[in-house]
Amino acid sequence: MTKERKNNRFKKFIKKMHLWLGLSSGLIVFIVALTGCIYVFSQEFTNTFRKSEMYIEPQEKAIPISKLWESTQSQIDTTYQLSWVNIYNNPKKSWIFYAYQGNENATTYFESIDYYKSIYVNPYTGEILKIYNEELDFFNIVKMLHWSLLLKTEYGQPIVGYSTIIFVLMLISGFILWWPKNKNSRKLRFSFQWKKTTKWKRKNYDFHNIFGFYIGSVAIIISLTGLVWAFTWFQAIVYVVGSGTTTPPDFSKATSTFIDSPKEIALDLALDKTVKKYPNSNGFRLTPAQDSTDIINIYIQQYDGLYYVNHSLQFDQYSGELLKERNHKNKNFGEKLINANYDVHVGAILGIPGKIIAFFASLICATLPLTGFLIWFGRKRKKKS
Repeated sequence: MTKERKNNRFKKFIKKMHLWLGLSSGLIVFIVALTGCIYVFSQEFTNTFRKSEMYIEPQEKAIPISKLWESTQSQIDTTYQLSWVNIYNNPKKSWIFYAYQGNENATTYFESIDYYKSIYVNPYTGEILKIYNEELDFFNIVKMLHWSLLLKTEYGQPIVGYSTIIFVLMLISGFILWWPKNKNSRKLRFSFQWKKTTKWKRKNYDFHNIFGFYIGSVAIIISLTGLVWAFTWFQAIVYVVGSGTTTPPDFSKATSTFIDSPKEIALDLALDKTVKKYPNSNGFRLTPAQDSTDIINIYIQQYDGLYYVNHSLQFDQYSGELLKERNHKNKNFGEKLINANYDVHVGAILGIPGKIIAFFASLICATLPLTGFLIWFGRKRKKKS
């Protein structure tokens, strides 16, 4: 068998694979890509829409967190129990308390939440500025549609994950099909060679191939970072490749030791120590202990809108003593890589330019199943006629 004949047989196989994989996963890829495109600038839109309750006039000193927690809890519906609070170093920002309770027996997103409220509070006066129902927030719904098709994570995320794997295979097979035989034809495939007489079928074909080529590498990065969340085995591979070790990070939790001391003092001490340790960080997420042996957990976000640099502290709920610390500097590269996964996924790692790239790449990814279907449908009709 000649080399040319082998190449033709190989391309025919790739073509069929590209077609059937596309037909089997196209709808899910369209949904996931479109919702990803919408979600890229969710933080910017949310900050704009909630600006009036997000920013306040700074005063000399904030109310201690223990008293502010108690005050906020007493002002809201008694059926809602506060779960955690986001605290900011910026004195002009309000603090956000969250009340969340899930339903483990649910199968869909809306059934899985009993309540999910965000309460914007002025930390200087204790006044509640606004309460939002996060369950019905537009961007949260978009995120969960993107995350698991509005199904419970254990049901929906594998569907999204396997569809993403198929999409990666389609991108690779698309590159193979796109790659021209010689240099002359290669030049024509980098740009649109349209005339007034060019038919829409040709335009659709070019749109699918040329745009698919230009965003292919970005789309693969976005897809692979999505797989980090979809499959623990894929996350483990990324960690091992990045760290060079199979030893997992130490995520063990410390234990509080009971002493006869007011828990309110411990909560205030924990926050005070955290602020002194990380005075230049964007803010903190403080979660009080949930039972008698649990700890006060504080997550530190170093930069606003970015998650690749973060730290965590664990405090004794009775004494306020620091029990455990995980600083970004002490993490290996594999762990840092996984911490940066969200920022890479949405392009935030490169700032606004990165988000713009992610936005357009996701938008074009959403069009690929549509343009690909039109190519197949057009050829099918041509054969019948």
